[in-house]
Amino acid sequence: MSNLENAPAELVCTRGDGPGKVLDWREVPLGGPRAMTVRRTLPQREQSLIGAWCFIDHYGPAGSDMRVDGHPHTGLQTVSWLFSGEVEHRDTTGAHAIVRPGEINLMTAGSGIAHSEYSLPGAVMHGAQLWVALPDADRFAAPGFEHYAPPVVNHDGARVLVFLGTLLGQTSPVATYTPLLGAEITLRPGQELALDVDPAFEHGVLVDTGDITAAGVSAKAGQLVYQPTGATTLTVGAGDDGARVLVLGGVPLGERIVMWWNFIGRSHDEIVGFREQWQKERAGGESKQYGTFPEQWAETLPAPALPNIRLKSRG
Repeated sequence: MSNLENAPAELVCTRGDGPGKVLDWREVPLGGPRAMTVRRTLPQREQSLIGAWCFIDHYGPAGSDMRVDGHPHTGLQTVSWLFSGEVEHRDTTGAHAIVRPGEINLMTAGSGIAHSEYSLPGAVMHGAQLWVALPDADRFAAPGFEHYAPPVVNHDGARVLVFLGTLLGQTSPVATYTPLLGAEITLRPGQELALDVDPAFEHGVLVDTGDITAAGVSAKAGQLVYQPTGATTLTVGAGDDGARVLVLGGVPLGERIVMWWNFIGRSHDEIVGFREQWQKERAGGESKQYGTFPEQWAETLPAPALPNIRLKSRG
């Protein structure tokens, strides 16, 4: 997806009796002239990263009209995860795939890639779009695309799908450049689940449906609970109606990044260069940092204007 937000917002974070804090969401238009509205919980000024996770958008359930024309990325991996609906993905590596519920589609931008996303008709769109910042040593890796359909596991009545990393005895084969965790968990009404987690990881619990408690705080649909490193257990409990959550985690990136539009770099000037190159390629330039545009693309998204101040790093 294409990010139209120029800077993370300042939002109130709530702390409870435990180590956790609740990050609220803000509404953001996404995807260009036909933008859909999403709920964004990361990044924000209070919290830029959770592990290497740097961007969390949550959308739907809503109409089936998602149209995001060809647009570029650098220095990151995108993770598309659906609860319902289907999305047609096409990118400049030649990959063409249908994103379906319960299946991860991970795209590595690395040195540069462009892709489009169009919802298929007839289904309600509901899901999350997640970005992972690549570490400095690997941020110019070759672009690529990977798909994986994790098995559905029943754990004491909870429905679990592990799409990245390892949890509850399940391990995803999908490769990442830093240690990460990604899982969808659906809890029974009133159920409490204690997850054994790596104390080197910080974690985030994104609430899709229902009310929960996690890391000693309460949260509702759309909110994100943050738990810092040091804990060996992450306890998630559902309210009377049950709940569905995404559990995300990772070793702290330990690097400062500059994130603007769809680019991740390490300096203002680097971002300026990424933007200029994209505009040249849209105009038919011969250099192909972002790859060869698929012949099916009738349109691509122009880069927005840069702000009148230098972009600052965060992390």
